[in-house]
Amino acid sequence: MDWSLFGCARRGHVTYAPDEPELRNRLMAPTADGTAWRCLRCGAFVTGGEHGSGPAAAAPLVRRGQELRSELVLRVFAVERFLRFLIIGVAAYGVWSFKYDQAAILRAYNSALPAVRALYQDLGLDISHSKLLVLVNHALTISPRWITILTIGLPVYAVVELVEGIGLWLGQRWGEYFAMIATSVFLPLEVWELARGHVTWLKVATFVINLLLVIYLVWTRRLFGVRGGKAAYDARLRTESIIEMEQAALAAAAPAQPARAAPSGSAPLDAPGRPSPPA
Repeated sequence: MDWSLFGCARRGHVTYAPDEPELRNRLMAPTADGTAWRCLRCGAFVTGGEHGSGPAAAAPLVRRGQELRSELVLRVFAVERFLRFLIIGVAAYGVWSFKYDQAAILRAYNSALPAVRALYQDLGLDISHSKLLVLVNHALTISPRWITILTIGLPVYAVVELVEGIGLWLGQRWGEYFAMIATSVFLPLEVWELARGHVTWLKVATFVINLLLVIYLVWTRRLFGVRGGKAAYDARLRTESIIEMEQAALAAAAPAQPARAAPSGSAPLDAPGRPSPPA
């Protein structure tokens, strides 16, 4: 799959007119519909005018090829973060509502519980030892102090997940650092929960997703200086740049500079800037 073409299909082409005449001529071509400029992402010549101009050194660094695939992977993680934000946000709203109307909710639960028990007994089921019922009873009898902590902590956690999702979706370096740090903070807690024997498929899946995200960000985005850090990451983008490749082609096609001839009457040079010794 050509990820560069896929990226242009989603976002459109990116063209640039450099000020350097020879390089400019290599990135443009006359057509019946007007001047076509070479896209810096997919390499195709497209009409419609250039999107920017200036020195070649100021041309935008456009992600191409495998970098676009990596960006798509990060967007999958971003969607997972957005889903967490929605779930935690709903939970935060529920806790907030419970905090300010706990007595009414408890009364409604106690009045509805006998009818629920009778219904399940008619179906031949006993919910007295149901794990869900135990969980609900525990939630309804939680102390006001813990309710206050949850009322503050859940919205903060939801906002963290939202910022992670936005940063990963946009593919910004600050978002990648934020997501890596925020995710790493909770990994020891998740390991502790699993080590205590509180193993569920949801906890295992959450731990695996978070661990994979941290490893993927550090390795592919070269965070915290790994594999050369940001300098190496930008250097890789430049080596894959259309403009860089065209500049390299121009340099390779340039004729070699002739050797400098020795001045008339002077001794021949056997080393740069140093005459040969007399015989």
